[in-house]
Amino acid sequence: QNATILTVTQGTIENGSILIRNGKIARVGRRVRVPRGATVIDATGLYVIPGIIDAHSHIAGDGGLNEGSITVSAMVGIADVLDPDDINIYRDLAGGVTTANILHGSANPIGGQNAVIKLRWGKDAQGLLFEGAMPGIKFALGENPKRSRSVGRPGPRRYPNTRMGVMDVIRQAFIQAREYKAEWDSYQRLQAAGERLVPPRRDLQLDPLVEILEGKRLVHSHCYRADEILQLIRLAEEFGFRIATFQHVLEGYKVAKEIAAHGAGASTFSDWWAYKVEAYDAIPYNAAIMTKKGVVVSINSDSAEEARHLNQEAAKAMKWGGLSETEALKLVTLNPAIQLGIADQVGSIEVGK
Repeated sequence: QNATILTVTQGTIENGSILIRNGKIARVGRRVRVPRGATVIDATGLYVIPGIIDAHSHIAGDGGLNEGSITVSAMVGIADVLDPDDINIYRDLAGGVTTANILHGSANPIGGQNAVIKLRWGKDAQGLLFEGAMPGIKFALGENPKRSRSVGRPGPRRYPNTRMGVMDVIRQAFIQAREYKAEWDSYQRLQAAGERLVPPRRDLQLDPLVEILEGKRLVHSHCYRADEILQLIRLAEEFGFRIATFQHVLEGYKVAKEIAAHGAGASTFSDWWAYKVEAYDAIPYNAAIMTKKGVVVSINSDSAEEARHLNQEAAKAMKWGGLSETEALKLVTLNPAIQLGIADQVGSIEVGK
């Protein structure tokens, strides 16, 4: 009761109340009747915002999250290595983060499957998983995948070694996935017609790529430069699927119209740059420019420390780009919820969420 409620979708309510019943929001407004026996929290002088959502995180993983030995590691999954005892879950909760997208690393053009989690401190690994979240997978473009096994790096050298090679790996993987899908489609069609057939050999590396082609799995792609962003958009449209989010996307402001036309989201940093060559053209106006060009934008952490103050990271877009308070708050609440396909459950303070 008596809180300033930043709903995100219905404006700001002064001296407002929120009634929560069985874990769901039942009522929001200035006049909310208190049910008999309810626990009442006096929030006079305090603010209530939706739980912060981090669209790019690497916390809560047991050991390395980079299966960098091969170029396509679509068969591996973060859900297999979730660590519910990672202290960063507790610390990020202290910063208001309630949901995080735990991503595979960026050593592979096509990496492993992600896991969207609720930061339920004290639950087991299975209890962290966000029920109903759209499955996804990590892609990576640019310096990281092309240099992961290049000269001077530990381990044997590995193709690709150029940006050309990165695109080739992704294209070849989808050519194989398309052929694999055609085999299964033919088998299922003939089986439905009554024929007795031996099913095709199951390929766990290609199954997630078929799900992408069928619109059942989201692609979250690490990227920096405008040219590689356009390359992946063209490749995705060649194979008939959509990139869900470009992650980091530090030159997104240069191609914001193209990102919006493709229907992709963008999850970026507020003001990190110059930590490697491909990050030199980053600017603090990136999030605001992409927002104004029609892209659904989020601010992510990519860091257990940064995640503890994502509200402040989002607020920088008010100074660098002139976003409103609500637009800035969306960057770490509703917009990442939309990007992850969970906006029906979280991201704003509304009845039913």
